[in-house]
Formats: sequence, structure tokens, C-alpha cells
Amino acid sequence: MDYKSVGRIFSGLCQAGAWGCFDEFNRIKIEVISVVAMQVLSIVEALSQGAGTFCFMGHTIRCNSNCGLFITMNPGYAGRTELPDNLKALMRPVAMMVPDLAMIAEVMLSAEGFTDARSLAKKTITLYSLMQQQLSKQDHYDYGLRNLKAVLNMAGSIKRADPSINEELILMRALRDMNLPKFIKDDERLFRLLLGDLFPSLELPISEIGDLHAAMESELKKSGLQFHPFLLFKIGQLHDSKLTRHCNMLVGSTLSGKSTAWKTLAKAKTSLAKENISDYTPVTSFVINPKSITLTELYGAYDLATFEWADGILSTIFKGCAESDKNEEKWVLFGESLWLGDNTIIYLVQTGPSMQCGLSQ
Repeated sequence: MDYKSVGRIFSGLCQAGAWGCFDEFNRIKIEVISVVAMQVLSIVEALSQGAGTFCFMGHTIRCNSNCGLFITMNPGYAGRTELPDNLKALMRPVAMMVPDLAMIAEVMLSAEGFTDARSLAKKTITLYSLMQQQLSKQDHYDYGLRNLKAVLNMAGSIKRADPSINEELILMRALRDMNLPKFIKDDERLFRLLLGDLFPSLELPISEIGDLHAAMESELKKSGLQFHPFLLFKIGQLHDSKLTRHCNMLVGSTLSGKSTAWKTLAKAKTSLAKENISDYTPVTSFVINPKSITLTELYGAYDLATFEWADGILSTIFKGCAESDKNEEKWVLFGESLWLGDNTIIYLVQTGPSMQCGLSQ
């Protein structure tokens, strides 16, 4: 966004008396923020003087005293700019505290119908604390509130599906299925030990995928590939992860089986759908290499001269997927991605450097 785009939004807020919250405000380029600071200053001065109208960007506009401007930002975060001092002086800071994860977990578990929510919440937070302290440091590991919320939501869905299952067993399964796929080999062993210490009397069965396993073996055979247990296990983990999240990421070095994993899963699901097996639909995939194009070509851009939006490759694909009425899964894949998002991650190799491959539905 340039200063004119931001200025038009400010103008509308002032005249309508509306409140506007600008999330991740310090993503805007520093040269734009400097001009924006002057725009905010003129609005603040008009409000403090109780003026009915004031001059803004060369035009006289109304000033509704009910208008308000709010911004959120991550100071010191990678890829963000620092706010200039003149803009900081115009904004009243509100410090945010680290959330009480134990209380949040207890409330969420109670809302999901767990009767022993407090004890289970304590075990969950203890496990996350131990993982953070004892597991290796990897870029794709996430022990934050988003990951915790996903685990608790999955636990709730399991309980609703079968309320008779032991609550500790439900939580243990959710913790295992949502975290295990992303760990490297050494951390996987330690995670299993930590999980066993917190739930000492429980033993989880291996996830069963029934018809899908046979379909995966059939597709591997058609491709001339071996039925390697590790590959089949990882494809199964990818399938389980996709059941709980719409956005996933495959992480592994070159030739570790990332493409084979998602292609085999897609072919297997399509094959089962053709056989009219329930709960399976065909898969259509769209593969993009973000490194081969610019961000403007990928996402689209706002033409600052004509003030018109031009779709990029990704936005065009998304529109086509949204408008399609076919009963099928649509996977948009980013090969060699440059970014990491809020995704479920599956680690496909045991050692060596990692490369990222985004997979989202």
C-alpha cells in the first residue's frame, strides 16, 4: 500500500465516524509510514480542536469525532519496520501479556465436554513446556497458542465422535497425531518418552486408514516404486494431518519423498472415489513454483495509477477453485516455498538440511 491508499481509508473513517484497526501495521514500508504519520497527525489535531471540517490530502473533509485509529504490530519481528518517533507519539501503547495457556486449555477442554479439564490441561501445558526445553530447535517447530488450540480442537472432535472413550486416551491421541509428524527422528523418540511419562498407564494403537492403505500400495506399484514402510507411514501422517487442518507443509531434503507422498495420496483418494468408497473424493492439484515468479505475479497487485486490482496466478487459481461446483478436493501446492506459515508440518527425512514445500487445500 502507498500513502494515497492509506489516506483514502483514513478519509473514509474520519467522515463516517468509524473505527479502523490496521493489523501488522509495521509491514508497510518505512517511507510510506513516514507520510502516514503526517496524515495521522492532521487527524489528531482536528479531533483535539473539535473541528467540524479540516484539510486532508488537499481536500476539505468532515471530521466525525467518533472516528478512531488502532494499529497492531510485532516490534522487533523479522521483516517488520520500526515505527518512526513522530507516529509513536500519536499512538497510545497497549502492552500485551503472555497468555495463561493452562487457563485457556482448561476452558477449551471444558467447552469441548471434558469432565476432568483442569487435570488434562495441566498435563498438556507440562508436555509443551518440556518439549520446548528438551527437544532440538527447528525452524518448523511450533509450541504456541495456535498449535495448542489445534490439538484441543482435535481432542474435542474425537470426544464428540465417541464420548465413551477414556478422556486421557483422547487427549494423548490428539497430542500424538498433531505433533509427532513434524519431529525429526531423535526428537520423535524423546517425545514418545515424554508422552509416556505423562500418561504412564495408556497405550495408543497405530492409526488405521483401512482402504486407503491398499490404494496407496496400488498407486506406488503403478509408479514402479517400493512399498517402503517409512514412506507409507509418512503418507498416512499427511492424510491424518489434512483431516484436522486445511493447510499443511511438507519439509525434507531433496529426494526425501515429498512429491511422492502428496502425489500418491492424491492418486489413492481419487482411485477410491472412482470405486465409490464413502468419505473419499477425487483430488485436483495445482502446482506453483513461487521462486520462478515475482510476488506481484504470484499474488496480484494494486495498480497505483488506475486504482484497479490485477489478479496474480494464485488469486486466479483460488477464484477458479471457489467458483467450481465439482465434488472434489482442490490442492494448491507451492514447491520450493520461500516462506513458512501457520501450517502443520511433516518431516520426511531423518538427517541433513531441510527444504520447504507448501501443501494447502
